[in-house]
Parts: sequence; structure tokens; C-alpha cells
Amino acid sequence: MRSRAHQQGTTLIVALIILVLLALLGLGAYQTSLTDLKISGNMQARNEALNAAQETIETVISSRQFVVDPANAVVTPCGEANTYCSDLNGDGVPEYRTRLSPAPACVTMKVIKVAELNLASSDDLGCAVGQSQQFGVAGLDASAGDSLCASTVWQVTAEASSETSGAKVTVSQGVGLRVGTDEMAGACI
Repeated sequence: MRSRAHQQGTTLIVALIILVLLALLGLGAYQTSLTDLKISGNMQARNEALNAAQETIETVISSRQFVVDPANAVVTPCGEANTYCSDLNGDGVPEYRTRLSPAPACVTMKVIKVAELNLASSDDLGCAVGQSQQFGVAGLDASAGDSLCASTVWQVTAEASSETSGAKVTVSQGVGLRVGTDEMAGACI
């Protein structure tokens, strides 16, 4: 009879151990899902910041404002010059502020020779118009056969950040652009 009483106490201890193990297993699963949730939230915030930076660069290079005035390249800045705000959910409050830092810079330039132009193209024809004039056109070297256009390469860097999520992303992009030699003289050194 003593062994039966002893066995009933053992069953209780085994049941409590199994219950504690199940509780620890449930707590581990909860912690894992919480960590996964934080990771996916951080990835979403990073992707949103990346999209905001890319949107800013696309907005800047779709206008010629960055060639004319690189220090004020954003057409409609929010707050200060070269700052663009992105309102992702449409509530009127920007979630991301993107700064062009440093300002867009001309990396290389090359004056296009008249011989390199395709005069059947209206864009190229505009570069050749006025070539008979040798005076009054800034930067024109008629003896070298220069056209009125130049090929330039620009570096645009955008840094997007969010105060609410803490996400911060920097994106750099190069862009090739044909400009007039008069524009190039002020922008490219």
C-alpha cells in the first residue's frame, strides 16, 4: 500500500513539470513571434525610407532646377532648401523628411562636337543652331567645332529619415544630362 501512495505524489510532480515545460514553450513561441514582428516592422520602415529617398531623387532629376541652382534643387521644398517631405498615408503629416546632402554636384562634363550631332534629331539640331555666330555665345570655341550643348554627369545623394520609426537611409544616384554650354559653365567646373 505504501508504494501506491508514493506513486500518486510522483504523478503530481510529473504533471507539474510537464505544465512548466509547456508554459516555457509557449513563452518562447511568444518571444519569437514578438521578435519577428519587430524585424518585419523595421524592414517595412527601412523600405519606406528607401522609397522616400528614391522618390526625392526622381522628383529632383525630373526637373532642371538642380542644374540651375544645386543648392535649391527641390522645386517645392518643405521647411528648408533641398528638403522634400513624403506623406505616405495621405493624412497631411509627412512621415519622412529627405535631405539632399550634399547638394547635387556635376561630376564630369564634355562639350559635344558638332560632328557628333545627329542633325535629323530635333534635340541635336537645337545644339547646332547658331553655329555660324562666333561672338556673343558664351563658351563657344568655333575652331574646335564645339556645339552649343554638353554632356554632363551629376551625383545626387538623398538621406531620408523618420522621427517616428527612427529609420534612416541614404541613396546616391548618378544621372547623365545634356545641358547648354551656358548652363554648364556655371554648374560644372
